[in-house]
Amino acid sequence: MADFTFLDRDVLRLTGEDRTAFLQGLVSNDMRKVAPDRAVFAAFLTPQGKYLHDFHVVALGDAWLIDCEAGRGADLFRRLRMYKLRSKVELADVTADWAVAAIPGEALDLPNEPGAARALVDGVIHVDARTAALGARALLPKATAKAALAGLGLTETGPEAWDRLRLTLGVPDGSRDLVPEKTVLLEANYDSLNAIAWDKGCYMGQELTARTRYRGLLKKRLAPVLLDGPAPEPGTLILRDGREAGEMRSSRDGIGLALLRLEALEGESGPLLAGDTSIRPATPAGKAA
Repeated sequence: MADFTFLDRDVLRLTGEDRTAFLQGLVSNDMRKVAPDRAVFAAFLTPQGKYLHDFHVVALGDAWLIDCEAGRGADLFRRLRMYKLRSKVELADVTADWAVAAIPGEALDLPNEPGAARALVDGVIHVDARTAALGARALLPKATAKAALAGLGLTETGPEAWDRLRLTLGVPDGSRDLVPEKTVLLEANYDSLNAIAWDKGCYMGQELTARTRYRGLLKKRLAPVLLDGPAPEPGTLILRDGREAGEMRSSRDGIGLALLRLEALEGESGPLLAGDTSIRPATPAGKAA
């Protein structure tokens, strides 16, 4: 029997005939792809191209649900509303009404493609739009979510297994791993997590994102690391021969994510240390070494 876990997430609802055009000019992915059978993952950036928010967008009837980071939905709501102007859209915070569940490793009769979606009772279930290796994700009314998932033969568990899985895959978890107004999308591997449409045209922050890619300006990457010793606190500097080589992010059970200089990922000699903990870069699960 497969497991599911409820994730602590905020949910916004976007309605109105201009919803596609409204988000299309603001976020990193192509909102024209959002459909009842397709969820999309995207990022919202500063005008200077630095990370602010990321989220999944799913279609439900004549509305889109925006599955975003817990505790930061109000900030996303405020920022999106600033750009509403004369657009025929309405935005509402519906966090109190909706539950988000992760189902690691399960596609549940969906195509094994990131973002593949279908209706589930009064909600939506979709393959994680970042990578199918994360399994499925469901948005359901809170009052009926547990019963609906149990009806699929799933058992509720804590978030530990899902957190370990996303760490082994090298998938960041919002501001746990990215620094708002500082992180560049390509540093966080969003180019390989189906978050960027390179051919969609202009959006806020697009210029820096494209320049980083085409001019080879990247100097650091977020990568999974194996820990030999106590888990360092997020933000702990990682040193090699006394020189800064990176910075620790989230971790669990001996594996974590770290923002590392490219030379540290390319096998430069000397151990990597975060305090008393030895750090060893690892190949994301499912990718060739």
